[in-house]
Amino acid sequence: MKMLPDGGADDEERWLAEGIAGVQQNAFYMHRALDSNNLKDALKYSAQMLSELRTSRLSPHKYYDLYMRAFDELRKLEMFFREETRRGGCSVVDLYELVQHAGNVLPRLYLLCTVGSVYIKSKEAPAKDVLKDLVEMCRGIQHPLRGLFLRSYLSQISRDKLPDIGSEYEGDADSINDAVEFVLQNFIEMNKLWVRMQHQGPVREKEKRGKERNELRDLVGKNLHVLSQIEGVDLDMYKETVLPRILEQVVNCKDELAQFYLMDCIIQVFPDEYHLQTLETLLSAFPQLQPNVDIKTVLSQLMDRLSSYAAASPEVLPEFLQVEAFAKFSNAIGKVIEAQVDMPVVGAVTLYVSLLTFTLRVHPDRLDYVDQVLGACVKKLSGNAKLEDSRATKQIVALLSAPLEKYSNIVTALELSNYPRVMDYLDNSTTKVMALVIIQSIMKNTTCISTSDKIEALFDLIKGLIKDMDGAQDDELDDEDFKEEQNSVARLIHMLHNDDHEEMLKILCTVQKHILQGGPQRLPFTVPSLVFSALKLVRRLQGQDGDVTGEEVPATPKKIFQILHQSIEALSCVPSPELALRLYLQCAEAANDCDLEPVAYEFFTQAFILYEEEIADSKAQITAIHLIIGTLQRMNIFGVENRDTLTHKTTGYSAKLLKKPDQCRAVYACSHLFWTDDQDGIMDGERVLLCLKRALRIANAAQQMANVTRGSSGSVALFIEILNKYLYFFEKGIPEITNTVIQDLIELIRTEKQSENNVADPSTEAFFASTLRYIEFQKQKGGSIGEKYEQIKTT
Repeated sequence: MKMLPDGGADDEERWLAEGIAGVQQNAFYMHRALDSNNLKDALKYSAQMLSELRTSRLSPHKYYDLYMRAFDELRKLEMFFREETRRGGCSVVDLYELVQHAGNVLPRLYLLCTVGSVYIKSKEAPAKDVLKDLVEMCRGIQHPLRGLFLRSYLSQISRDKLPDIGSEYEGDADSINDAVEFVLQNFIEMNKLWVRMQHQGPVREKEKRGKERNELRDLVGKNLHVLSQIEGVDLDMYKETVLPRILEQVVNCKDELAQFYLMDCIIQVFPDEYHLQTLETLLSAFPQLQPNVDIKTVLSQLMDRLSSYAAASPEVLPEFLQVEAFAKFSNAIGKVIEAQVDMPVVGAVTLYVSLLTFTLRVHPDRLDYVDQVLGACVKKLSGNAKLEDSRATKQIVALLSAPLEKYSNIVTALELSNYPRVMDYLDNSTTKVMALVIIQSIMKNTTCISTSDKIEALFDLIKGLIKDMDGAQDDELDDEDFKEEQNSVARLIHMLHNDDHEEMLKILCTVQKHILQGGPQRLPFTVPSLVFSALKLVRRLQGQDGDVTGEEVPATPKKIFQILHQSIEALSCVPSPELALRLYLQCAEAANDCDLEPVAYEFFTQAFILYEEEIADSKAQITAIHLIIGTLQRMNIFGVENRDTLTHKTTGYSAKLLKKPDQCRAVYACSHLFWTDDQDGIMDGERVLLCLKRALRIANAAQQMANVTRGSSGSVALFIEILNKYLYFFEKGIPEITNTVIQDLIELIRTEKQSENNVADPSTEAFFASTLRYIEFQKQKGGSIGEKYEQIKTT
């Protein structure tokens, strides 16, 4: 086949135009001859018209345009032949003989096929004989492009005239075999011509020839479509004749493009039921294909198609088991990977993804099959380091995600022994992505993981999130992404639950073992979740006690508090002292509710140590001291000695804060430590009054300091805040706080407000006015409280 010279696109257009002009000119004379019933001239001009198709100068695309012009004219010629034989102008047999005298082979064969169509329709000869004659004669054209289009024409005019079952051209019992043989023979010859195109012309234009052949593939594939439409091709004939003959041609042609396309055609055009029943035969061809054929795509399509068939028709599932579809696919994939030694990892993994998808759709109850697929993938990956190919990595993620999506339950995936082994081949970043997918699956399906063994396996899967992998650091990770990852782990910890106390304790120990390996960046996110999860168990066990002895440690609050202490201690070493202090105080409060005074005291001790040694920022100190005061005020378990020690420490810390206003507020907050409303609570009015007086002194000192540094006495807000504390305890009935004390404080505030150095502050004015209104409201309210307020003057 002559190839186009460089820059021949314009020439090709000209050649096409010349060819079309030749077709049209000869068609004109042919029509004039047809109109005058001049058969001799009609054959002469039709042969000259068809001679235009003898060109070798056109590309397949342009040749197709020329062919279609001639094809349209041939349909009109066929109608004339049919009419001529019907009215007796010329017998079809004579006509069949007559057209064979055309001078050139190609026009002769086109005319022969056209008359052959009329011959079959006339039924003057069996269809099988005419078709056999035509398909044999077409061997006369061995030029690839011209031969392909000629045989395509033969296929086109014969498709509705095959001696099929139920057809008007059906002959004896063997006629169906003749129909199949005709289509198969035409297919085989067309495929040979198609493949031959690849090997004609210079090597440098090989890629161009490949593209041109790709444009012609449907001419060959139509034969398989015709075969699939023949009614007489039942399962037995397909199994015994059709498929083996097609596969023999596919394998023997040894052409990558043809093998890929034809295998795909077989899968697409024949019924799923046939594929299922001939699976072994079909799969046996795959390892025999050329090494560069994209087998993974074809095999994947076959598996996807059969799995969709199973999903759409559940009644056929027993057939899948009967033919052992899974075992055959698994075996075929193994052979293909073995035969194609150069197949990249991504290709092999893609095959396993398709096999796994097939398995999950067809055999969702067979976890052993699923694990077998994962095991085969591990075997393929063995010997490789971490995957660096992003496409292969993506396929591994798809492989690991499929069971999660199918079962909606990570517990099922945890039963797959090869699941973590596949994950081991992912690089660190992808391991994290997969871990997040697993956690999101748990969250989405609200999966409760309730045994320590399962949690051990789960944390092994998500280890990329809970500790540094192979010395890798998270410095390069975006802060927001890192926070999101760790928050996911924290949420996961709350999903771990078991109603059995002993098992829940084992779960907590397992979680602690893993998260304490997280390093300084992770602990502030994960330890709080562990602490609060453990405190939930403490509340459930509230009231139980017992010494921690023996190997089988019972689930007691004491044992859980030991775990809590270790976990928070690790957090305080990070360091993250403010968070650790909060958690110590939470644990102290829980120990208080469990009547464990030594434990509660120890937690407070640790909180104080953190405050003294680790918390240096003044704002953090203020927050911490108020948390300590608030927690200590709610404690009711401490004996006199322990409570005195803690309250003394707290008031001491309060008075040592950096800024005087902060000192003042912390000290008057300490007053609540000496008066609680609980039954058997502390009611020490003297110490309450001492705290408030101390706060007043500090407030006064703050005023004087402001006067020295800024030339003004500053706001009297501190005095008003202290007044409100006095009123609170006054209503509680503390005898040391009398109406006289309150009246004196009101007068002090008024004096301070009226001093020359005072700076007017609207918010302070409003605060004071509101406080006075409250006193008046209590007076008007009456009752015992109202009587107490009667002697206090607000004006």
